[in-house]
Amino acid sequence: MNRADRKRRALRTGLQGASPVVAVGAHDAMTACLIERHGFDAVWVSGLGVATMTYAIPDLNLVTMTEALAAARRADAATSLPVIADCDNGFGSLSNVVRTVREYERAGIAAICVEDNAFPKRNSLYAGDTQRDLVSPREQAARIRAAKMTQETNDFLFIARIESLIAGTGVEDACLRADAYVDAGADAILIHSRDKTLSEIERFLDSWEGRDAIPLVSVPTLYPSFTVEELGSRGFRMVIFANHPMRAAVTAIEQTLETLGRERRASAVDPEIAPVDHIFELVGTKDAIELEDASEDG
Repeated sequence: MNRADRKRRALRTGLQGASPVVAVGAHDAMTACLIERHGFDAVWVSGLGVATMTYAIPDLNLVTMTEALAAARRADAATSLPVIADCDNGFGSLSNVVRTVREYERAGIAAICVEDNAFPKRNSLYAGDTQRDLVSPREQAARIRAAKMTQETNDFLFIARIESLIAGTGVEDACLRADAYVDAGADAILIHSRDKTLSEIERFLDSWEGRDAIPLVSVPTLYPSFTVEELGSRGFRMVIFANHPMRAAVTAIEQTLETLGRERRASAVDPEIAPVDHIFELVGTKDAIELEDASEDG
């Protein structure tokens, strides 16, 4: 079994386990490495993280599939954990979704997540007034069906993300879409909501008859007080802390720059930042040097 197969099998097995798979968002390879070191189960490479941290642009379908895939590859290379890639709305029409599956699968990524937002997408976390249009359930199901047919391996996962509760089309629409996407071959359903009390998602869970037939995925950014265990008790098999390392990094960088600007000396920030030796340790600098030295001696 090769590396990609091991990761995919680990993710599938984890989704059947007693407790939810916990994935954490990585916006770069180092973050993916740290997520593994801290004992999480999987890495989530989000469209928001790639757009904002790699390109400093809005998460509005401005990142291409090639750019997003490159970010997922870098994260995947840095960890033995399975990588789940956020592929927004599949980067275009049905043919784009099919190509997305083909390229990510061949790159060794364990899973992708594709939402039913129309192009250009609107980020689910954005609270401002904006038009939110969804692809029709029939069209999205056709995309999922075509995408699954192009797969070359059995364990690569397609997570179908439903934006009905974000777009305001309601629980009934969400249930209709969930049925259509499962029938089309989706391997898991991600249901999103802005409701901090979780009551909207609970109405979906109570209404949707297929909830026990397929893994459910939660991204609790907008209802952050619920624990992994509480979400697991409601039937979620995966919980994604999607953007917290990215947001932590921005805060830390801003604080460091503010201190440097005020104090005008490097030592002012030393107590708050990682020692250089820790950075060397994280990337295996000592082992690499010893290997180089041994080859020269030989």
